[in-house]
Amino acid sequence: MIKDLIVNLAVGAGEDPAANYALSVAQMFNAQLTGTAIALKPVIPSMGIEGVGTNVIAAAINENEKAALAAIDRLHAFGKQQGVSTRAVRITETLTDAVQRFATTARSYDLAIVAQADPDNPGEQSLFIESALFTSNRPILVVPYVQRRPAKFDRIVCCWDGSAPAARAIADAMPFLHKSKMVELLMVATAKIKGLAGTDMAQHLARHGLNVDIRKIAGADSDVANVVLAYAADNETDFLVMGGYGHSRWRELVLGGATRGILSSMTVPTLMSH
Repeated sequence: MIKDLIVNLAVGAGEDPAANYALSVAQMFNAQLTGTAIALKPVIPSMGIEGVGTNVIAAAINENEKAALAAIDRLHAFGKQQGVSTRAVRITETLTDAVQRFATTARSYDLAIVAQADPDNPGEQSLFIESALFTSNRPILVVPYVQRRPAKFDRIVCCWDGSAPAARAIADAMPFLHKSKMVELLMVATAKIKGLAGTDMAQHLARHGLNVDIRKIAGADSDVANVVLAYAADNETDFLVMGGYGHSRWRELVLGGATRGILSSMTVPTLMSH
């Protein structure tokens, strides 16, 4: 069951697609929604602090806190309109600390909801996505920055390559799958999963009472994201489920190619687990 959600609110923005989508998810599942509003503290290099007055720093923090409170007020107002129980947390931290704080806070929720970073200006938002995906130990739901429609789960596509992250994502998505009319198990036939049939996973989902169809389409290792996104667009997909992939580099996880491709060009709300 989905009963406790957290969403990273858009602070200082005119619209907040992730919060609006999160409210519709909370309404559908009769869940409580917590919003985190980040009031960023500026980082002043030690060598340059003499040239920046404390009043300038204080004014910047004050403006960011006002914007955070405005985002919180908006969440509460929309939640009241839609009959959703909401609460909010304001976090005043530097970017590095705020990113880590959101990920660790998300560990106490069923699902973390974040907005896709604008591909033309990914900035800090991509850091929140990566940190929540790799360190929260919870599934994340990434909402396209162009999303305007509320949550809908009639047609769900689950990406399947037999991997542990894909298996975990499908398990984490089960509450959403039970809202669907059709679940498609999508396999992109690359050299990596050339012999995978998908029958075992399809039978597992069918035992849960789900209407499942296996789809296998040709692709290439370097083009998985484009194949998945094209399929989702061509088949009126409401919701996408996939493993969040990364690999270790200098002891840190970084986004794998397929994950990075989906996040940069996605047009469908996507649940990811790692």
